[in-house]
Amino acid sequence: MQIWRWDGFLDYLFNGYLLEGAAISVALTVGALVFGLLLGIALAVLRLSGHRALSGFAALYCWLFRGTPLLVQLLVIYTGLPLIGIRFSVWEAALIGMSLNEGAYLSEIVRAGILAVPKGQREAATALGLHRVQVFRLVVWPQALRIIIPPLGNSVNGLLKTTSVASVISVDELLRRTQILIQERFLVLELFLVAALYYLVLTSLWELVQRRLEAHYGRGFGQEGADRR
Repeated sequence: MQIWRWDGFLDYLFNGYLLEGAAISVALTVGALVFGLLLGIALAVLRLSGHRALSGFAALYCWLFRGTPLLVQLLVIYTGLPLIGIRFSVWEAALIGMSLNEGAYLSEIVRAGILAVPKGQREAATALGLHRVQVFRLVVWPQALRIIIPPLGNSVNGLLKTTSVASVISVDELLRRTQILIQERFLVLELFLVAALYYLVLTSLWELVQRRLEAHYGRGFGQEGADRR
């Protein structure tokens, strides 16, 4: 019995069907990141608000979605909600589930970045006549962003690999397409290694982007001034 087939491995290394699956994984990552980040910012603002009910709601949300597995959340959205008349396609269920889950984690990252900005910065901006929205947009957020970028980049890396969980509800992403080919070709080890290489390439490319972002946002104001000169 032949355990490994080089021809099978090389044939699928640049397979269009798997490349499309990788593109779907990237699209799902981008979508979940965008909606998750918007939700995370909103939750962080609610957690930091002085309103007890709003802060409590945000804390409860984060506790619920951080304390339960993403797989369970996807199954509830895709197979549970139809029982009460709410139906989503597999793509919609995956995007909603991953966005809701990611928002809970990103909210903690955003909240930590905002809290790291010295209180005196906000007080000084308020004393200059800026209202609360301007203080946040012009003073707090630019400084918090420098602290948020590194852990946010790590979250993107993890989110890219987490898209494989969506295969459980039949989202036609990279892992799902790999499993379909395995059922047709019986090249289990070869195809799983090809999929692993795809994930490795995608995460490695993102690490390059993350380093550039960290270098850009991590520069001190003094260094920026030196660069302008």
